[in-house]
Amino acid sequence: MTDSLPPDALPPDALPIDEALPDLRAAIAARGMAVLQAPPGAGKTTRVPLDLLASGLITGRIVMLEPRRLAARAAAERMAETLGESVGATVGYRIRGEAKVSRSTRIEVVTEGILTRMIQSDPSLDGVGAVIFDEFHERSLNGDLGLALCLEIRAALREDLILLPMSATLDAAPVARLLGDAPLITSEGRAFPVETRWLPRPPDASLRYEAAVANLIRQALEETTEGGILAFLPGEGEIRRVEAALGTLPQGVTVKPLFGAMDFAAQRAALAPVPGRKIVLATSIAETSLTIPDIRVVVDGGRARRARFDAPSGMSRLITERVTRAEAEQRRGRAGRVAPGTCYRLWTRGEEGGLSPFPPAEIEAADLTPLALELALWGSANLPFLTPPHAGVLAEARALLADLGALDDGGRITDHGRRLAALPLHPRLGHMLAVAGPGAAPLAALLAERDPLRGEPPDLLHRLKAIDRPPPQAHRPTLDRIRDEAKRLARAIPEGARDDLSPAQMAALAYPDRIGLRRKGDAPRWVLSGGKGAAMAAGLPLSGARLIVATDLDGDPREATIRQAVAITEAELRALFAPRIRWHDLCEWSRREGRVLARRQERLGALVLDDRTWPDAPQEAVARAALDGLRQIGLPWTPAARRFRARVELARGTGDTFPDMTDAALMNSLDDWLLPHMGRARTEADLRALDVTEALRALLSWDQTQMLDRIAPPHFETPLGRRVPIDYEGEAPSIEIRLQELFGVTVHPVVGADRKPLRITLLSPGQRPVQVTMDLPRFWATSYADVRKDMRGQYPRHPWPEDPTEAEPTLRAKPRGT
Repeated sequence: MTDSLPPDALPPDALPIDEALPDLRAAIAARGMAVLQAPPGAGKTTRVPLDLLASGLITGRIVMLEPRRLAARAAAERMAETLGESVGATVGYRIRGEAKVSRSTRIEVVTEGILTRMIQSDPSLDGVGAVIFDEFHERSLNGDLGLALCLEIRAALREDLILLPMSATLDAAPVARLLGDAPLITSEGRAFPVETRWLPRPPDASLRYEAAVANLIRQALEETTEGGILAFLPGEGEIRRVEAALGTLPQGVTVKPLFGAMDFAAQRAALAPVPGRKIVLATSIAETSLTIPDIRVVVDGGRARRARFDAPSGMSRLITERVTRAEAEQRRGRAGRVAPGTCYRLWTRGEEGGLSPFPPAEIEAADLTPLALELALWGSANLPFLTPPHAGVLAEARALLADLGALDDGGRITDHGRRLAALPLHPRLGHMLAVAGPGAAPLAALLAERDPLRGEPPDLLHRLKAIDRPPPQAHRPTLDRIRDEAKRLARAIPEGARDDLSPAQMAALAYPDRIGLRRKGDAPRWVLSGGKGAAMAAGLPLSGARLIVATDLDGDPREATIRQAVAITEAELRALFAPRIRWHDLCEWSRREGRVLARRQERLGALVLDDRTWPDAPQEAVARAALDGLRQIGLPWTPAARRFRARVELARGTGDTFPDMTDAALMNSLDDWLLPHMGRARTEADLRALDVTEALRALLSWDQTQMLDRIAPPHFETPLGRRVPIDYEGEAPSIEIRLQELFGVTVHPVVGADRKPLRITLLSPGQRPVQVTMDLPRFWATSYADVRKDMRGQYPRHPWPEDPTEAEPTLRAKPRGT
C-alpha cells in the first residue's frame, strides 16, 4: 500500500478550499492537529481527505466522520469518482448495516457510531493515521464523544494520531482551545455569491406554516429562471403538506422529497438531475456535505426540529423551533455551490437579530444513557468534552443502566453491560434483545425505527403484525428497513435467557419505568412505574386496558400522551418482575381525606398492585404521618400557646439562649419537639384541637423556665392577690384590669430584664375600657379626676375616691341604698 496518492490524481478544477490547503498541511505537519473552518461550498469534505492522503503526511488510513448516512455515501462516491475508481477501492465507507471497504482502502468515510465501536474495540486505533470530524458544527453526541476519546488516545497512546475537526459554521475558537490551542485554519469565500431575500413583512398569522412556505416556493419559482430549488422544512409531515399545498406546478417542474427515513434509492433520486426544474423539499439532512448538482435557489422555512430529553420523566420529545443563525447560513450556502444563487427566507430582515447564534450541542439536550454506557465501557468519565455532560442527567442515565443490569453497585460496567454496548441499539432495546434472544429482534428493530403506522391507534401488536403482513396504510420503506434490521439483530445475538416471553413482556424489559396501571375513573389515564402519568384518547383499542407498557410517549413531563403501547397481564408482570414486586407498609397524610391513612401496599415501582388497610400500624408511624398533616395545615395556636411563645420571644431579646419559637423554626423541627405530644391524633379535626403549650414548655430546661418566669412572668398579681394574664404579643406587654383593683398602687408595674412598663387598660365596673396608661402614678395625678367625674354618675354604687393612692383596692360595690 502506498503512503500517498500521486499528485496528478487530484482534481484539476479549483475550489475555494484549495487556497487553505497549504496552511492546513503545514499545521498538520507541525502540530498533528488543526481546526478547519470553511464556508459551505468550499469543497472541504471531498478535497481535504484526498489532499492529506496525497501529501504523504498520513501513515495509515484516514477515517472521516459524517453525521448522516446519506452524506457518508455521497462523500465517498464523490471522492472515488474524482480518483476514477469505484467505491471500496482507495475510498470506501462504512455505515450501519453496510460497508464498502477493501484492503486497499485508505480513506474510510464512516458515520459517528462506527468510530465509537472502532475505538472501544481497539483503543489504540491501530492502522488509523488521522481522524477527520466533518461538519463538527452539528455537535452530535457521538461526534463529541468521538473527539473526546481520540484526544485521550492521542494523549496516552498515540502521539502521532492526527485530528482535524472541520465545519462551515463552527464557533471554532473553543474547539481549537480543546485541542491544546491547535492552529485554526480558515478558508475565506464561497464558490459563488448568493443573494439573500427576506420577507417585506411577517407572514399573515392566519396563514398555515405550510401554505406560507408553498407561497414562498412559488414566488422563488416565478422570480428565478435557472436551477433547482431546495426548500428546508423541519420534518416529513411538513414536507408532505407543502408538497400537497404546491398543487399544480408549471410543466417541467418536478417535486422531490428528501428526508432521513427514505430508502437510499429514493434519496439518490432526489439528488440526481432531472429534465426541467426541480424542487427538493428537504429536512436538515440537506444542510451538510451534500452538493445537489442543479440547485441554484434555497427557500428556508426558518424552522428546525430537535430532540429534547427530560431527565426526570426519562422521556425525549421532538420540538420544532426557529433555526439559528449558523443553521440559516449553512442552508443559504446550498444555493451557491454550483453557480450564483438566491436564498429566500421566511422571515423579515429585522427578525434576523433575534435568532440564536448556534444550535445547542446534542450533549446538552439528548438522552445520555448511551453515552453513560460508553463511558462505563471506556472506564473513565473524565474525558475532555467540548461541552461536559450535565451531571444530573448523567446520573439519571446511570440509574437506568443500573436498573437494566448494565452497571454494578459501584457504577462499573457488568458483563451484561458489555453485551449491550456491542449491540447497535439503545441500551433499553439492547437489554430486551440480550435477555429475550433473537425472538425479540423484530420488536427491537420496530422500536428503534420510526412508526410505520403513524396516525394509527397506539397498538404495538398491530405494528408487529404489520412487519410480515403490511396493511395498505403502512409506510413500506420503513417496514423494509425494520425487516432488514431484524435479520441483522437476530444474527448478532445468541439465544437469550428468557426465550418464552410475550411481546408485552419484551417491551417491559426495555421500558421497566413505563409500565402503566390504569387510574380510577372513566378517562383512560395511567400512572407509570417510574412515577409519571400518561394518557390516551378514549375509545381506542387499548383505552380500557388495566396494565400496559408504553413504548412511545410524546415526552410531556406532566402527563404524556401515549403514541404506542401494548397491554400486559398482571400474571405476565409477576412472572417477569417477581424479585422487584415488594410489600410496603406506609402511613401517610391524605390531604384529600384530611386524615392519616395506614396501608399495606404491594408495589412494582410506583404501581400499587394490591392495597390493604394496616390496622395495627405503630403509633409512632401514625404520629409522624400526622405531623405531615400539620406541615400542611400549620400549627394550631391556642391563646395560651401564643402567650407562652411571646414570653419566650421577649426573653430571647435579653441575650439568654432561649429556643427560637418562630413558625419557621418550629415547623423545621416538628419531629424533635412535637412528636412525643401527638397522642392519637389522626384527623384534621384532631390536629386543630391540639394544644401545643405543654410541648413548647418542654423545650425549656428547668433553669430556663425559672428565668422566664422572672424575666417575663405569665401573670400580674393584683393587690387583691388575683392573677391577671399578661399579653406579650402586642407592641408592649399588656394587661386589662378593673380600675378599682389598682387603688393604692403608686408604682407602675414593669416586666423584663429591661423593666418594660406594662401597658394597662383600665376597665370600668362594666368591663369597658376607660383609659390606657403606661404611667399609673401620672394617671392618678392627672386624668383620674376626669374619669372619676364621668364614671360616678354611671356607676354610683362603686367607689370613686378623690385620692385613689390612699384608697383600698376593691372589686366590691356598695350595698343598695347606701
